[in-house]
Amino acid sequence: MSGVDRLATSTEEEREAAVTAAAGAVRRGDLVVIPTDTVYGIAADAFSHEAVRRLLQAKGRGREMPPPVLVSAATTLDALAETVPPWARTLVEEFWPGPLTLVCRQQGSLVWDLGETRGTVAVRMPDDEVALAVLERTGPLAVSSANLTGRPAATDADQAEEMLGDVVAVIVDAGASPGGEASTIIDVTVPEGRVLRLGALSLERLNAAIEEHGVVLEDQG
Repeated sequence: MSGVDRLATSTEEEREAAVTAAAGAVRRGDLVVIPTDTVYGIAADAFSHEAVRRLLQAKGRGREMPPPVLVSAATTLDALAETVPPWARTLVEEFWPGPLTLVCRQQGSLVWDLGETRGTVAVRMPDDEVALAVLERTGPLAVSSANLTGRPAATDADQAEEMLGDVVAVIVDAGASPGGEASTIIDVTVPEGRVLRLGALSLERLNAAIEEHGVVLEDQG
C-alpha cells in the first residue's frame, strides 16, 4: 500500500481532522485528493507553480490541458476573473454551488501558472460540504479529476489511492461520490457565450435562467 494519509469523514471529529490535514498539506505545497459533487479530484494550491506542475505530471497531462479552479464562494469569482457578463452572473446565482464551470478572462494581476490558459481561467464552486470546507481554508485550488489520463475518474477513495496514492499526501475519504455527469462548461469570454461541454446542466435549464438577458446558449462542444 502507499504511504498516503487517508482520512475518513463519517463523524464530525473525523471530518474536522480530515479537512485540517488536507488544508495543511495544500499549504505545504503537497497534492491532495478530495471529494467533489461529481467525482473525486486531485487538488493543488492554484497559486503554487510547482504544485500545479506536479498535479499535471501526476495525471500524465501536459500544460495544454490546464486544470479548472474550485472556489468556496461565488464572490471569489471577481478576484480571479474580469469582465464577467451579467448573464453569466445570473448563471452563478442560479447554479452555484453546482455542476457549472465558467471559462472567464482571468484577472491580469494574478501571479499564477495553470498551464497554457491563453489568459482564461475555468472556475467552479462545487456542491460538496467537505470540498467547500477545505476550500474555505486554502483559498482557490487547481482541481482535476482524480485519475491517470485515459482512465476513468475515481468515484471512491480506493480508486483514487490505487491510481494516485504515490503522489498525494492526503486522501479525504467521504465514501462513494455521486459520480454523476461532469459539470457543464461555458465560455463566457465571448458576448453570446459558448457551451464547450454539456454536462449535468441542460441547455433548457441554462437558457431558462438567462432568458431575461436575451442570450441563447447553443451546444458548440
